[in-house]
Amino acid sequence: MKADEFRKYGHELVDWIAEYLENAGQYPVLSRAKPGEVRARLPEHPPGGPEPFDAVMRDLNEIVVPGLTHWQSPNFFAFFPSNNSYPSILGDLLSAGLGVNGMLWATSPAATEVETHVMDWLIEMMGLPAAFRSTSPGGGVIQDTASSASLVALIAARERATGGHSNTAGVGGGRLVAYTSTQAHSSIEKDARVAGIGSDNLRAVEVDEAFAMRPERLAELIAGDKAAGRVPFFVCATVGTTSADGVDPVAEIGKICREHGIWLHVDAAMAGTAALCPEFRWVTDGLEYADSYVFNPHKWMMTNFDCSAFFVRDRASLISALSIVPEYLRNTASEAGTVIDYRDWQIPLGRRFRALKLWFVIRAYGVSGLQDIVRRHVALAREFASWVEADPDFEVANRVPLSLVCFRHKGGDAVNQAVLDGANASGRMYLTHTRIDDRLTLRLSIGNQRTQREHVEAAWATVREMAAKAAYSE
Repeated sequence: MKADEFRKYGHELVDWIAEYLENAGQYPVLSRAKPGEVRARLPEHPPGGPEPFDAVMRDLNEIVVPGLTHWQSPNFFAFFPSNNSYPSILGDLLSAGLGVNGMLWATSPAATEVETHVMDWLIEMMGLPAAFRSTSPGGGVIQDTASSASLVALIAARERATGGHSNTAGVGGGRLVAYTSTQAHSSIEKDARVAGIGSDNLRAVEVDEAFAMRPERLAELIAGDKAAGRVPFFVCATVGTTSADGVDPVAEIGKICREHGIWLHVDAAMAGTAALCPEFRWVTDGLEYADSYVFNPHKWMMTNFDCSAFFVRDRASLISALSIVPEYLRNTASEAGTVIDYRDWQIPLGRRFRALKLWFVIRAYGVSGLQDIVRRHVALAREFASWVEADPDFEVANRVPLSLVCFRHKGGDAVNQAVLDGANASGRMYLTHTRIDDRLTLRLSIGNQRTQREHVEAAWATVREMAAKAAYSE
């Protein structure tokens, strides 16, 4: 493809994306493709020679799009939001066009310094502790996901606990113990496996009626493990659990961690964005005790995947755990110690210029524009919850601190399963579920920037319609 063709097709593709996003609500939200259906329509063998771009776009429209679940639909209420926005898309396009690898400051100084600056902006925008600023011993870095950020935190904590000798006799001699709540994201257990800690050495701490970790139980488990000769080294607290938006008492947990010299990591993957608004800044309560913190702009801050904001109180712990310097990466700037090399803050060596899209979003929306979106979504969630509470056949199953409503029909699991299946099969919306108190519970997550009150009203109407059908069929 030559430059003039790139210009031509680039314009066409931008038009295609704009039209798709303008009409995202018209598609069946959940893909109706059957297993293997998309692949069966693709040619068995790759083309022997170049194909026209028009042919590629035709297959995109006829094969790929029908096989998509439309996360950008205003009727997408499943899992969590995964927003994009026009400024974010343009920033990602520019990153791809520049094609730089920001593994070292020297490989593209602007890639590093824009990222450092944007991470400091986030601290100011969200009222995060000054200890996370780049001008302190800490700092921030963009990871791909919260799962990776939590893994990096776990590894840094492991190396701190073992003095950097975790592999001399196995990982901590098998004595290292980590803790999180029963409601924490599954990635924490996966991270424990990857880091060599193992699932057996990850304690699941019970939660209270608000699905928040019980700090007194955490203290009991730590005391028991220490008495048994084990080494408690890592606690992950969650602000906004995936199932029910539970919020762990970070300050109380943090005091326990300080007492025992344990690394405290706080995972606020979705809920963290709420701190843009001063009235929701309770989501940052207790962060003064945290050694590391992560939230995802790629969920609720209009920045397309992948963009996870990760902060540490002491960058030296992170770098000492992850830095290996072969000869071919040595350079004057790094040797002088006057620059940040983000390769030492993550698992991979290479890294994309992710900061561009976040920089574009913050400048295009401004703090006030992003605050407006968060406030609107929280208000919609609370209004939806009020409709559920007013219906004698339904009940709200969580406290709805932000924009996730967990609810269920009082008729039991079979009715709720029928509601879930019927709503998703209708194409009008997409819901997911969880289990609360061992009962099937529906989740309605509001976070798509295109979602308006009319879409939430339509979702509630669909839920009630499917409940009526389920009741009638019985």
